[in-house]
Amino acid sequence: MKLDKSVLQSLPDNITSPAFNRADLSPGILHIGVGNFHRAHQAVYLNRLFEKGEGHDWAIIGAGLMPYDRVMREKLQDQDWLTTVVELDPKGLSAQVCSAMIDFVDIDPEILIARLCEPDIRIVSLTITEGGYFVDPNTGGFDASHPDILADLHNTARPKTVFGVMVAALLQRKANGVSPFTIMSCDNLPENGHIARQAVVGYAAASSPEAADWIANNVAFPSGMVDCITPATGEREKILVHETFDLEDAAPVVCEPFRQWVLEDNFPSGRPALEKVGVEFVENVAPYELMKLRILNGGHAAIAYPSALLGHHFVHDAMADPLIRAFLKKLEEEEILPTVPEIAGVSFETYLETIMERFSNAAVGDTIPRLCLDGSNRQPKFILPTIQDRLDKGQSITGLALEAALWCRYCLGTDEAGNTIEIDDANAEQLTAWAKSAFDPSSDIIEMPDLFGALGTNLVFLQEFRKAVRSLSDHGVAATLSDYVRSEVVSTLGQNAPVH
Repeated sequence: MKLDKSVLQSLPDNITSPAFNRADLSPGILHIGVGNFHRAHQAVYLNRLFEKGEGHDWAIIGAGLMPYDRVMREKLQDQDWLTTVVELDPKGLSAQVCSAMIDFVDIDPEILIARLCEPDIRIVSLTITEGGYFVDPNTGGFDASHPDILADLHNTARPKTVFGVMVAALLQRKANGVSPFTIMSCDNLPENGHIARQAVVGYAAASSPEAADWIANNVAFPSGMVDCITPATGEREKILVHETFDLEDAAPVVCEPFRQWVLEDNFPSGRPALEKVGVEFVENVAPYELMKLRILNGGHAAIAYPSALLGHHFVHDAMADPLIRAFLKKLEEEEILPTVPEIAGVSFETYLETIMERFSNAAVGDTIPRLCLDGSNRQPKFILPTIQDRLDKGQSITGLALEAALWCRYCLGTDEAGNTIEIDDANAEQLTAWAKSAFDPSSDIIEMPDLFGALGTNLVFLQEFRKAVRSLSDHGVAATLSDYVRSEVVSTLGQNAPVH
């Protein structure tokens, strides 16, 4: 059975079909970057709300500017914008057809700007990847000198970046007397609302200070913490949907059964009542973001590189390795958890246990190569700030420095068995040069990449990093991990992580 709207009333019994009439839906949200995570997360929450008979004027319109957005649009158009979402519960798979999206704008900046100017669009949501916000790695501010931004500033009628498009639409709405839309980042970034605001206002300021001031004073950028492990879709996932659910879907999504979404309640132009389907609205999302980014995403980073070096392909296989599991647990409990401020009613120990269970879910089939990619964007967000926090407090960074050294060892491009590793990173050439300098036995000088910022010259960090590099070089990954797991790490605040 090929998925499209004609089969919604005749789906197999093991697939949940939408419990609402799609004809009753009208758009309220335009989402830029229709990837797997958006379709497993935001779209599912909205689908649930629609099934309660509420929020039918908040349906999603997809959009994008990149070549892969065009590919996704073509796939979804052929099936009336429907997506099969399979939840990979180890107790048993379940599937639903998600019908929250009702259209997808042509991949053309002028058409997209025109659609954004329509008053029915009250929220613009984004999943454009962590690296899509033009953040200057040295200053943390907006990189107005990026070639893509400069190109847009010279051709504002047909911008190629999301921010060029949104600024053009916001200014046109202002000229038309239409209220601005709210911009809601759903990317995995600390203070993602602030980062989105920085990019939009920064782009506007590069051409018009007056426009930048108006956007800064009139457009809302709520921050949010999002969480749902969503592997990439390949033939394995398509076959799973075909064989298990007797359905042909060109772009199905598989994900874990766990979802979390915490949002700042800052939507001047209105919002759907997502609190009725499990979204938690709070005044300040920063503590939740920090918890997730450091404990979960930092945990992913911690297991990624040693697992790759030891030859593991799947995340659940890595978690079944006692050495990897013990390394993660010790690093989290002794060095990561103590850096996260307390949140009322939240136990970080319980959160960590849940994360380790989620990482161990064999049904998800998440891969170590996925965790390893784009390290130059992820490490500065998930690991390096934790190192800096502990250094500022005079605390031990032995395990975190080892994590950085394992990433460096990975960037040499071979695993422990001598197999070639492809470094999937925009800065791969620079990272490989760094790794070669660090593991060069004839040199005591390590040229740290710019992405390390002040840590690149911090003597305490460099000492611990060099020590870990020497151990990896002399004894290998397994022995180094074993030594760390058995060691007693003493910090200035005591040996045990505080209990929250």
